[in-house]
Parts: sequence; C-alpha cells; structure tokens
Amino acid sequence: MGRTSKDKRDVYYRLAKENGWRARSAFKLLQLDEEFNLFQGVKRAVDLCAAPGSWSQVLSQKIGGQSSGQVVAVDLQAMAPLPGVIQIQGDITQLSTAKEIIQHFEGCPADLVVCDGAPDVTGLHDVDEYMQAQLLLAALNIATHVLKLGGCFVAKIFRGRDVTLLYSQLRIFFSSVLCAKPKSSRNSSIEAFAVCQGYDPPEGFIPDLTRPLLDHSYGESESWWPMPGETAPATCTTCLLRALSLPP
Repeated sequence: MGRTSKDKRDVYYRLAKENGWRARSAFKLLQLDEEFNLFQGVKRAVDLCAAPGSWSQVLSQKIGGQSSGQVVAVDLQAMAPLPGVIQIQGDITQLSTAKEIIQHFEGCPADLVVCDGAPDVTGLHDVDEYMQAQLLLAALNIATHVLKLGGCFVAKIFRGRDVTLLYSQLRIFFSSVLCAKPKSSRNSSIEAFAVCQGYDPPEGFIPDLTRPLLDHSYGESESWWPMPGETAPATCTTCLLRALSLPP
C-alpha cells in the first residue's frame, strides 16, 4: 500500500497517466534517447521483456510510425496490441525466438535492441544483482543473434559491487559502453542502464544461446582488461557466483 501511495505522488507516474503511456518507464527510454540519440537512423527495433509495453509504445511512435519502421516486442506474457508493433510471446533464451524476430524483419538484422526487464526484487541485494545480471546477459545473448554490426543495445542494470564484470563483458561486443541513469529513474533505486553502441563482436564469435556468454574465452587478452580504477573481472559464471557468495 505504501508503494502505491508513493507511485501516485510521483510526477512521472502522473505524467504517464496524462499522456497515455502504459507505465512511467516510458520516460526512461525517452530521456535515454535525448542523451544518446538512440533512435537516429533506426528502422528495425526489438523490445525484450516488453510487458506491459511502455518501451514498445515509445518505439512504435518514434520508429513504427515511419513507413519503413518495424518494432518487435518479445515477452513471455501477452500484451495488449500496439499500433506498429509485432508481438512475439516467447522466451528470450530460446533460439526459436531469435529466428522469429529475424523472420519478421524479412531476414534483416535489427538496428536497436532494448531490454527494461527486471526480476522480482527480493530485498537481498546480492541475489537481486545476480538475477538482474543473468537477465541482462540473456538479453545480450539474443541480441548477438539479431543485432546488426554497428547496432545499439540498451538494458537495465543494477549497480552493485560486481557491476564491472558486466561492463567488461559488454565491452567485448561494443565499441562504446556507458552507464546512464535517467532523471525519471528514482534516486532510491539501484537501477541504471547500460547503453552499448557500435556492435562489433570478436573475430570468430559465433552466437550460441546454449552457452552463457561468460563461459566463452574469446577476446580475453584485450577486451577483458579493466578500465582505470576498476578491478580485473572474473571470466566465468562460476566466478561470478563466487563473487556474489552464491552456490554455483
């Protein structure tokens, strides 16, 4: 009850209601676009973990409204229809979902892949950070199947003590990886967004949804090198679990 009362006092909650957005999170994507020009030149976009559909709404207006623009929304749940949005009710860890996305794009790769998905928060910070990390990696994994070279990937991330591990993983695949926190994201929230531009996978990389990305060793000699002020990350899922004090 307390959370509902807080939401109703939130300016972005009210603005979302007034402007017909399905959720206040629409403003997060709009503000990320203002900062990074995410939609510039984008004709094909994918929204992963899309329900209830606020990010798909934004994409449908910014991209789907163009004569050649296409938006595909993916979620395990069914969503109410949106103009200009093709819905796939599927699992982002399944190869069949990636194939269906490409099929809707008539064999062409996507220019932009976004994911605002988050697990149910337990209140146990290590567990929540781990679950969010796994969701981000699942979204990244399917993005490697559908994203064009030079494309952009944006995903929610929880800023915790081991977040540099995720940044290092993302830097393997993108020329630019930045962390952004839109002003519509509550100050009390640990969420932020990884904005990854310039998709450029390592030479010889073959997308494979059957293996976690952190289990691969490609690009390890250069791409895993930490940025100034960061510690060198672990290079396997077991190490991530150990860092989070969870059993493998």
